[in-house]
Amino acid sequence: MVLYLRPLLFFATAGSIVRAGAIPIFVDINSQTYNLDPIKLQEFIDTNCNFDSQINQLRDIQTGKPIKAIIPVYLYGQMCKMDEIADIAHKYNIKVVEDCAQSIGSEYKGKKSGSYGDLGIFSFFPTKNLGTYGDGGMIVTSSEEYSKYCRVFRSHGSKPKYYHRLAGINSRLDELHAAILNVKFKYLNKWLEDRFQVAYRYQKLFEKYNLLEKIKLPLNDIYNIENHKEHTFHQYVIFVENRDKLQEFLKENRIGTNIYYPLCLHLQECFKYLGCKEGDFPVAEKASRHVLAIPMYPELSEEKQEYVVGKISKFYNLLIN
Repeated sequence: MVLYLRPLLFFATAGSIVRAGAIPIFVDINSQTYNLDPIKLQEFIDTNCNFDSQINQLRDIQTGKPIKAIIPVYLYGQMCKMDEIADIAHKYNIKVVEDCAQSIGSEYKGKKSGSYGDLGIFSFFPTKNLGTYGDGGMIVTSSEEYSKYCRVFRSHGSKPKYYHRLAGINSRLDELHAAILNVKFKYLNKWLEDRFQVAYRYQKLFEKYNLLEKIKLPLNDIYNIENHKEHTFHQYVIFVENRDKLQEFLKENRIGTNIYYPLCLHLQECFKYLGCKEGDFPVAEKASRHVLAIPMYPELSEEKQEYVVGKISKFYNLLIN
């Protein structure tokens, strides 16, 4: 079986596909949001797949294998255009597995992250908007069948204990992490609101320093103060020219940054066998050369944001002069 996902993302999603014995197929991203582009997804299906209406199954022409799922990965805190992706999945009888690791609390057209697909996967890694003090995660589903399977699979595939119905794994959130999350969960909406306020201040500071021509934000127009739940800003990422030099300049001024992600998955050594090459996904590849995450957390003060944006402005002024 093969599964669709975008090439600009963290390795874990594609790694899980390979470990399940499936083949990842990459589709390029939307140039505005950097999420999976449903238009390109439909174009890929039209060009590279056959749909057998008698058995209601979509197959990849090159491998002859059935297409089992679409995995829309929600990047930086913003969901994909899930109504369009859900329509494509329904049309071809494909499952949808939402990767919500960076998008807890996000909404798209009034529906929460994790509520569009057959399954939704969340991360509670400490750096996430809702994190515990170690590795942890959650699967959500409205399917009783999938729920039962996941509960057995996460406990070495055993039910009852020591009687193994399948070769599962040990993937149970322990009680300590669960207790921490139960305490922190009641603060989540407040933290998400604070993150939006930080993002809103960044926007105003970019305007103040006349940086809007230098900086592009990979997001929809969500800066409506009355309705801003479509982005939860797990990361605050800007698209900039001279990215590597800017990052070094900010480091010299004691400003932490990161790149999400410096090399697209289709160009990673472990996926050479897929036969992809540079230029296959130009939007994602261009983004990987220009994206830069600047400081973002709920308690970030306006004073510190002013310092960050002031240094960015200084960098570009030095380039000009």
